[in-house]
Amino acid sequence: MLESRAADARPFSIFHFDPQQASAEEWAQALAFWRLRSEEDHPGEPQPDDAHTAQNVRQHTPLHVVHRVFVRDAQGLVVGSISMGVRREGTPDYEAFEPFINVWGGVPQSHRRQGVGSLLLRELLALMDAQGKTTATFNVHLPESHAFLATIGATEKHRSMENRMAFAGLDEEALARWRADALAPAHGLRLEIHAGRVPFERLATLMAPLSALLEDAPTTGLSRPPMRYELEDFRAWYAEIDRRGGEHFLVLLLDGDEVAAVCDASWNRLYPDRMFQRLTAVARRWRGKGLAKGVKAVMLQLVRERHPEVVMAVTQNAEVNAPMLAINRRLGFAPHRHDAAYQIGTESLRAFLSTRSPASREARA
Repeated sequence: MLESRAADARPFSIFHFDPQQASAEEWAQALAFWRLRSEEDHPGEPQPDDAHTAQNVRQHTPLHVVHRVFVRDAQGLVVGSISMGVRREGTPDYEAFEPFINVWGGVPQSHRRQGVGSLLLRELLALMDAQGKTTATFNVHLPESHAFLATIGATEKHRSMENRMAFAGLDEEALARWRADALAPAHGLRLEIHAGRVPFERLATLMAPLSALLEDAPTTGLSRPPMRYELEDFRAWYAEIDRRGGEHFLVLLLDGDEVAAVCDASWNRLYPDRMFQRLTAVARRWRGKGLAKGVKAVMLQLVRERHPEVVMAVTQNAEVNAPMLAINRRLGFAPHRHDAAYQIGTESLRAFLSTRSPASREARA
């Protein structure tokens, strides 16, 4: 994550990285930097190769635009980056998304506390001012990242955790019971399963009901635009997993055409030993009937049948979502890391930067 204090006399230069126009040298510098930062932020985790990273960065995102900025030192080494994602103008409900900007980036351990973070935050403030953005959101998990964001005046708005579960510890009898209870005739629900891909014709009919369930997920005090599923996102995601190899799984319990419960997961060849649990949700009037446990149990059975090599499930849960956390604990999920979303506005950002090194020390490239 970004970190800074008053800059020393070292000359740093800033350059804006355009994936479509970048030179071979700029690409080599960027990939080496991203690889280093990934290793520092996620030690011991499998890392994607450079070809995959480059493909992912080059991919057109129909609903969002990402602005990428790097800092180089006097020797031309990349020593910091910031990426800033905004809603693409002209997309649906642009006005609701317009005030917000999502931010990620970092400074490697070797170059922290040298003013690099301040240079990157100036780029953030400049973009926010130019585009009329009022709220920047950072999602972090490292202790030093939490400390940095508190230092610059950002406010923690939401906490979540990544939970992981070993398949070897699953209680098969409990899972069978959960499946049977959810599918009991008394509920009158119909099970619908998609493995590999969901046809776009079906996805189109699900965008509204799934968005309603997603919007009902707890986000504590986070200021945000509507949370929603959008068909164009699925087109881009399916194109990506077509390239790298992967599958999307969707389990639904339906009352007529109404979605009573859903469980959404994915698998990809970059991490063949794990399943990524996405949304699990139950419509309000169907809660308290064991449906969340049921769709989770169906999903686990489905993934194991198609991918016996999977040994781990990974999911993200809000810390305030006690019912889902209780279900996950019964399955054997345990916390792997704790994340937080911080937000800061332009005035707080400007106030922090007024205490940092003057812009005159920044060289631009």
